[in-house]
Amino acid sequence: MNMCHVSVSYSTLRRMSAERSHETTSGRRVPAQARSRRKVEHILDAAARLVVSQGVDALTTRGIALAADVPVASLYQYFSDKEDVLLALAQRDMAEMDAQVIEDLAGLEEPTVAELVGTTMRAFVAVYHRRRAFVEIYLRGRTNAAVHEFGRDHNARIAQTLFDYAREAGLASAELTAPMALLAVEVGDRVFQLAFEHDADGDPVLIEEGIAMVTAYLERYATPAGLRTKR
Repeated sequence: MNMCHVSVSYSTLRRMSAERSHETTSGRRVPAQARSRRKVEHILDAAARLVVSQGVDALTTRGIALAADVPVASLYQYFSDKEDVLLALAQRDMAEMDAQVIEDLAGLEEPTVAELVGTTMRAFVAVYHRRRAFVEIYLRGRTNAAVHEFGRDHNARIAQTLFDYAREAGLASAELTAPMALLAVEVGDRVFQLAFEHDADGDPVLIEEGIAMVTAYLERYATPAGLRTKR
């Protein structure tokens, strides 16, 4: 195993984790006490169940409070309105995606561009399967402007991190630029929208075709190390 490639790349993964922990939330108050944080998670879990069972449009703050068995006034201590709850759900689930990507990429010993793309996109799919509400909020709707903006910002952060990872691991040539990496991530994002549009589990053919498409694009800028075949 080429330990230089792995150690350099893992420093990028650690930085990704640190940046994720400092992401801003929508200006809402983030509780300092563990008890209050548990209450927020409880409210978000209740909202997620409602989104899955009733849809985004039917969601109300009163309905969320009732499902969470908390007074409406308690909900307003942490969230300004329904849209704020949806944004918090999207932020939580995207943070989980980042963690899954970090965990899965860290397990690669001598990654190639194909493995980098496939591992990252399949990590996202794994979280989509666990977080069904996210599919409704982000992949199928995006009617919440704040959620849409946060998603675009998240795509940009993911693209920069993976760009740094590929360059530091010696997988990408100098011809690959950060905007090209962002294009690849945005294309992947659109693939997920199409794959999950009518299939709660995601159309597996569309997902694999999307992985192949993004891989083929990025391999145009790969180094020999990024293209090497496994023995």
